[in-house]
Formats: sequence, structure tokens, C-alpha cells
Amino acid sequence: MLVRHATTDAVRRAAFPVDEPIDDAGRAAAASLAGRLGRGEALCSPAQRARATAAAAGLDAAVEPALGECDFGAWAGRTLAEVHAADPDGASAWMTDPDARPHGGESLTALLGRVAGWLDGQAARDGRAIAVTHAGVVKAAVVHALGAPPAAFWRIDVTPLALTELHAHDGRWTVARVNAAVVADPASDE
Repeated sequence: MLVRHATTDAVRRAAFPVDEPIDDAGRAAAASLAGRLGRGEALCSPAQRARATAAAAGLDAAVEPALGECDFGAWAGRTLAEVHAADPDGASAWMTDPDARPHGGESLTALLGRVAGWLDGQAARDGRAIAVTHAGVVKAAVVHALGAPPAAFWRIDVTPLALTELHAHDGRWTVARVNAAVVADPASDE
């Protein structure tokens, strides 16, 4: 179970994220998830927005570095429109070449590889995990689970607090739902 973190200022501005807290509306929305995510090993990204979301949702989550958002380097805190105005070639390269990293951060290829490695490790484990993470990580997990090309990353939407559910069977992943609203979990004992 992958849950995108709650809203932040950067999310509301459609900006590349910085390590910032969730906003008041996001905190209230995350708190409404308490008891609704079911049971399992709780994990979260090291970013404060993911840790705060997990805490507000009542999860005692262990920090997992592989769940961190893509490193956007010099673009952190800026909107895509601002980046495009300052560096249209860099913005275009980043969205069309999975190896491009004009911002000095992490390429899409690197993000996809990092998430795939973590996900494959999860497939070998028993039990259920609930991971509070970022849109980019969720999208990368779906791309990996489907065996889709990197370009598919740009065709997946993940809204704040949306749930994506993946199941591992014999080391392979299936996608049960993507970008879903969280409802009471049938796997819980409630």
C-alpha cells in the first residue's frame, strides 16, 4: 500500500518540492486516515511531509530512504512554468529523456531504478506494508509493477493522500488500484 503524503505549500503551488511540513488542511485530512489503512509494517520517506503525514494518520512508521522523492536539485521550490521560462531546453529534456538531469539532481532513470530495487525487496518479504511517500515514488512503483517504459511515468496522476495498492505474487507485481480514495480497508480487523 502506497500513500502519497498530504498537501504542502509546494503541492498547492504545483512546484517541485522542498523539505517542508504539511499544511493545516493536509494535517486534518491525514488525521482522517487514522485506523483506515489497515495493518502492516508502516514505512515512510525521510521527508518531513511524509513523516508528518504518517504521524497524523496514526502510523508509527520507520523511515525508509528508498521512499524519498526524486532529488530535483536546483529546481526545488520552483514551479515547472518558472523552470521552463528560465530553461526551456532543460525542462523539455527532463520530460523526454529519462537520463536527463538538467537540475543537477536525480534522473528519472535513477528514480525508477531506486524504487524498483526497493519494490523487488518488498516482493521477497512476507506480510503487508503501508508506505507513506511521494507522487514520483508511487508513479515509479506503478511503472515497475507494470513493466512499462519510463515514458509511462508521465501518464500517471497521484493526488495527495491517494492510495495505490500493489500485490506481489512469486516475485511479480500486480496493480490492484491507483490513485484511489482511502476507504475502510477490508484487510483490517475492523
